[in-house]
Amino acid sequence: MFNFLTNPIFLTYTIIFFIIIAIIVAFFLLRRFKKDNLGLILGMSLFLIKIPRYEKKDKNESIELKHLLGISAQMYASFSILPKKAKIIFEVASSYNEEEIAFYGACPKNFVNEFKKVIHGAYQNAKIEKVENDYSIFSIKGKSAGAYIVLEKRNFMPIRTYHDFENDPLSQVISAIGKLNVDNGAALQIVLRPVKKNWYRAVKSTLSNLKKGKKQGIIKIWGKTISEISGVGSKQDQVVKQEPIDQEQIEAISKKISRPVFNVNIRIIANASTEMEVDQILDQMLQQFSQYSLPNQNGLRIRKVTGYKLKKLIYNFIFRIFEKRTTISLNADEIASVFHFPYPGLEVPNVKSVSSRDVAPPNVLPNKGELEVGKVIYREENQKVFLKNADDRMRHFYIIGQTGTGKSRFQQELIKQDILAGRGVGVVDPHGDLIEATLANIPKERYDDVILFEPFNTENPMGLNMLEYETEDQKDFAIQEMIAIFYKLVTDPAMIGPMFEHYMRNAMIALMADKNNTGTMAEIPRLLTDDKFAETYISKLTDPVALNFWRNEWKRTSEQQKGDMFGYLISKVGRFVENPMMRNIIGQSRSSFNLSDIMNQGKIFLANLSKGKVGDMNSNLLGLILVSKIQIAAMSRANMKEEDRRDFYLYVDEFQNFTTDSIAIILSEARKYRLSLTITHQYIAQLDEKIRDAAFGNVGTIGAFRVSQEDAEILEKQFEPDFSRFDLINLSNRNLIIKLLIDGEISSAFKMKTIDSVTGDYSKVDLIRKMSILKYGRDKSDVEREIIKRANL
Repeated sequence: MFNFLTNPIFLTYTIIFFIIIAIIVAFFLLRRFKKDNLGLILGMSLFLIKIPRYEKKDKNESIELKHLLGISAQMYASFSILPKKAKIIFEVASSYNEEEIAFYGACPKNFVNEFKKVIHGAYQNAKIEKVENDYSIFSIKGKSAGAYIVLEKRNFMPIRTYHDFENDPLSQVISAIGKLNVDNGAALQIVLRPVKKNWYRAVKSTLSNLKKGKKQGIIKIWGKTISEISGVGSKQDQVVKQEPIDQEQIEAISKKISRPVFNVNIRIIANASTEMEVDQILDQMLQQFSQYSLPNQNGLRIRKVTGYKLKKLIYNFIFRIFEKRTTISLNADEIASVFHFPYPGLEVPNVKSVSSRDVAPPNVLPNKGELEVGKVIYREENQKVFLKNADDRMRHFYIIGQTGTGKSRFQQELIKQDILAGRGVGVVDPHGDLIEATLANIPKERYDDVILFEPFNTENPMGLNMLEYETEDQKDFAIQEMIAIFYKLVTDPAMIGPMFEHYMRNAMIALMADKNNTGTMAEIPRLLTDDKFAETYISKLTDPVALNFWRNEWKRTSEQQKGDMFGYLISKVGRFVENPMMRNIIGQSRSSFNLSDIMNQGKIFLANLSKGKVGDMNSNLLGLILVSKIQIAAMSRANMKEEDRRDFYLYVDEFQNFTTDSIAIILSEARKYRLSLTITHQYIAQLDEKIRDAAFGNVGTIGAFRVSQEDAEILEKQFEPDFSRFDLINLSNRNLIIKLLIDGEISSAFKMKTIDSVTGDYSKVDLIRKMSILKYGRDKSDVEREIIKRANL
């Protein structure tokens, strides 16, 4: 009988047949594996995760480390809710051609909301940004090196955790990555998947047997547990010698499984221009992993790979594949010890982090209002921010921020909205750019409302007389303000003193004796040197005290004393009188515009006091006079019915140059007269104590762009507990921290981004300027003739 089993030809074909079947099965299994992994890859979302690093540090670093890594451990524990076969990935990387280190996270697309919720639960102020195009650590011509991490002993045995660390091992990895130049790249990647429930059952069953003294069968039990439950091949087990398990180990195992456990892949990849360099980078990164060993328990072992295995490691890294063969089991505390986000005290430069925290906006933010001021961007949701109503705005708006942070663009947008809404607006600008931008935004229907005051237009000077008044109260206030202005203009107030006040006050009272023909500041020197000229004003005095000064005290003063006093006064006033540009402005007996009418009629008053064109001192004097006259105009509304007082919005940039101590009166009382102030400046040291206290004590809405360290320490008190000085120091441009007045109540602080303002039409600026000159300017020769004529009175 023919025996097929002994026939060599039959056996050969049979073997070939089974080999072909095996190849086909392997092909379909591999195809299925790649398809499954590709499906998982395509179903993942990648995020850049930024954590605030600027917080107050605890003096005890070890307690700080345990506390902060405990937060990370709790975050990992929360990921035990991951659905079956789902994975999450965390990475820290320095990309090729990038200078900063970045932390990333990836999760299934159908798990994104839960992923963000867990991270925000642990790190409330974390910023999670979707990454559309994946990063790369590889250069085209670079050399790569890599390794993965396994456990020294069985998966159920614990490793050393942050509870036992004085210093953070991860800082070595981040430090090594941070030292890379832009031509190199490196990354640490962990892939997590919760262990199955029968993993815990197997461990608990083993522990039960151990407690009963049953050590037989432990290798068999754990062979099954590791190979079938964890997915780690038995090959790894073969290199592990069975250790006797005592009570200490039982407690350690129990402690490990008391926290959620994950199957974990840990991969370390480096890329550099040479083999030597890439090996050095990898070795520096791997130094961390020698610190996790616990005597008689477990530790981490490094598996460097080369050749085909390196290519496979890189492939798994790039596509974030969960690989069973290299899986280890770690609980939440152990994972947090190996990988966590940066924290205060982790002194590693160039880490992408939240420069300034975001907080949830107040629930009371209005969804509409009189003025749109910006938007809150919080956890990928945008919400517009409004100043709700005019009453809130009458409590004023204080803005501070370093130069270049976006203050002027912010004011520009607010002014534009007010003008487009038909409101009365005033702007005092010491630079000129804000005025130019405002002119470019004025609609055609409001061209005729514009009064443009530009002192440097010497051909058509507009008059500005501080000594004008309507009532005796205004007269007294104007005199006090003028004296305060001179105090403001000198570097040392001791240079003024009571004698200056005495003579200056009586000189101004005399020049203001005739309300219908008031004198000017330019005439003060002649008042003191020309008796005939002085008599034209003294003869009209009705104030007995002032009359006594001129008729008695002044006449009894010796010529030498008069000369001394003249020199004293002229040193303060002369610089303005002797300057032709200033003389043609302050030497006109009638101002070219009536600020009361401007406010009451809702006009647009723009004062371009560009220091580059006018000079610092001249700009300051004119600004001080203008703000004082606006205050006088506002207070004159006391005689009007409240319902007839039209809202007027005054914007003062670099307000510290244009305000005296009377700003406290403006801020506390101006709202009664429907005058709203928006005041802006750069740093607190610019303000003297009285003005600073007046600003902080009376404004309803306060906003801070990026400020200096010194200012942040002061402003921190305004925005606590939501923000710290670190947030104020690290604000990005066009972002500010703000407390908003809403229906008379001050909101909690929140961060806001300013509106993307649209550039106006600068081609119409010259037309508006010419229209204003025609209405309010005067010919230079006419002004000079008037001044000469008055001098010959």
